[in-house]
Amino acid sequence: MKNTEEQLWKGALLPASVVATISIILSTILAHVPGLWGSLLGSVTVILFFSVHLLVAKISKDLDPMATMALAMFSYFAKVVLMGAFLLIVTKTTSPESVNRISFAASALTITAAWLGGEIRAFLKLRFNLPLPQNGTTSSNPQGK
Repeated sequence: MKNTEEQLWKGALLPASVVATISIILSTILAHVPGLWGSLLGSVTVILFFSVHLLVAKISKDLDPMATMALAMFSYFAKVVLMGAFLLIVTKTTSPESVNRISFAASALTITAAWLGGEIRAFLKLRFNLPLPQNGTTSSNPQGK
């Protein structure tokens, strides 16, 4: 059986890629070359952002809970800082005439929704076998009374 993170990544990547392709085509038709660049940047940004999340989950799979939480928080903080720096650089070094901001935002939002929907769908298909508590019996009440 493939590992969980790989299944989640593949389940999320397929719908995100389809939506990214559609958004790139639509943005190019509606806003021409600036729309193409805006949509491409939005697509790459979202797919990288969410892929890093699943990579961190894969790396931290065998760590203790405290280390996992620390790694997840560091990863999240680093992604937010890098995303802010990336957006600042794009804003300062490109003009709206060369990179369409509306195409970027629309692509990023729709691809995010597609990624999350695909990841949720893939997660639900995993069918984890979690132990369920027995009805009426607990360790403090072994007779079920």
